[in-house]
Amino acid sequence: MRVYLDNCCYNRPFDDQTQLKVRLETEAKLRIQYLMRTGAVEYVWSKVLDYELGQSPYFDQIDEICDWVDWAAVYIDMDDSIAADGASIMRYGVKRMDALHLASAKAAGCDWFLTTDRGILKRVASLNGMRVANPVDFAMEDET
Repeated sequence: MRVYLDNCCYNRPFDDQTQLKVRLETEAKLRIQYLMRTGAVEYVWSKVLDYELGQSPYFDQIDEICDWVDWAAVYIDMDDSIAADGASIMRYGVKRMDALHLASAKAAGCDWFLTTDRGILKRVASLNGMRVANPVDFAMEDET
């Protein structure tokens, strides 16, 4: 099984944990991290993640998140086909960076695209057979 976590998933453990929704998403993300480390799931990293992390002012978080790139099963670089697919995904009402994340996951043949972004989740439930879901939904269905 191949998964793509967008930037908001990687950042979730650094968010305010006093909100129940945030705490549940953090626990689900930590479960997914465990599955990633043990090889139970393959995960994809992308140039889009690199770019977005490079825009963050939170250097400690960036260092911790960027450690995950070394464990990725697949790295998707940015190219014209990703850009074109991202542009077509924007027709769903998805923002440009989010569309590029989705296009990268699609290009990698992901089974799941995980995000905590409500905007994405409201607009895209699946894309070419790839499920788009909250990490909690993935963790609840996971049987590994």
